[in-house]
Amino acid sequence: MTRIIAVANQKGGVGKTTTTVNLAASLVAMKRRVLLIDLDPQGNATTGSGLDKRKLRETVYQVLLGEKRIGDVRVASPTGGFDVVPANRDLAGAEIELVDLPERETRLKDALADALRQMHAAISEVTADYDFILLDCPPSLSLLTLNGLCAADSVLIPMQCEYYALEGLSDLVQTIKKVRAHLNPRLEIEGLLRTMYDPRSTLAQNVAAELEKHFGAKLYRTVVPRNVRLAEAPSHGIPALHLDKTSKGAQAYLALAGEILRRMEAATGASGPGAATGESAA
Repeated sequence: MTRIIAVANQKGGVGKTTTTVNLAASLVAMKRRVLLIDLDPQGNATTGSGLDKRKLRETVYQVLLGEKRIGDVRVASPTGGFDVVPANRDLAGAEIELVDLPERETRLKDALADALRQMHAAISEVTADYDFILLDCPPSLSLLTLNGLCAADSVLIPMQCEYYALEGLSDLVQTIKKVRAHLNPRLEIEGLLRTMYDPRSTLAQNVAAELEKHFGAKLYRTVVPRNVRLAEAPSHGIPALHLDKTSKGAQAYLALAGEILRRMEAATGASGPGAATGESAA
């Protein structure tokens, strides 16, 4: 069963793209099949996956406008081992064009459903499917982010442990509630990930304690530290795991992938309608 996870936080600079690219590579290292969809007009996830966004003719822009199917525009990452539906600056115009289109909030959701149907119809073997689809959302609560939330099963929220991050988190949780109530009833919080974490900081410890108090098990035990290799990897167009697998950053994302898989296995074996919904957290 394919798990669609939106990586989202309207606050910029919290590690959304770093998380998406490195989590994709880490899941691949654990023998999972992954598709990364770049929903950010900056196209950083596309670049970080080893693709030249300036040379792309077909991107997620055409998918959202209904001109292409996901299967037509996806390409293999030459450095990450996963597939990518890329993005570039053309996507910036999609916000304006989507406003006048029917079902503007769910166009990515419909495109993903169509892509999965096509894969199952074309090839009956399990290898035709993806285990995970990761959506790299832009740093805003925009129509592009809304498309990601409507298409996803869950939301992974990377955040720094600072005061402003808590304020932004409150807004995002309210948005998730509204999307779940009106557009995507299956949407849940996948988990909260502490990024660029410095355990020596009293503020970071205090914010982490608040997160644990309010979100409980939804807060990942894995924390991603500040790490030079994570910062260097995008300039090489490669996940940190393939730049230096022994680095603390690469090891943290491997640990995160393992934690996500363990949670999914536990949820599959859980009983009761609310066991894996995360309703108390969202």
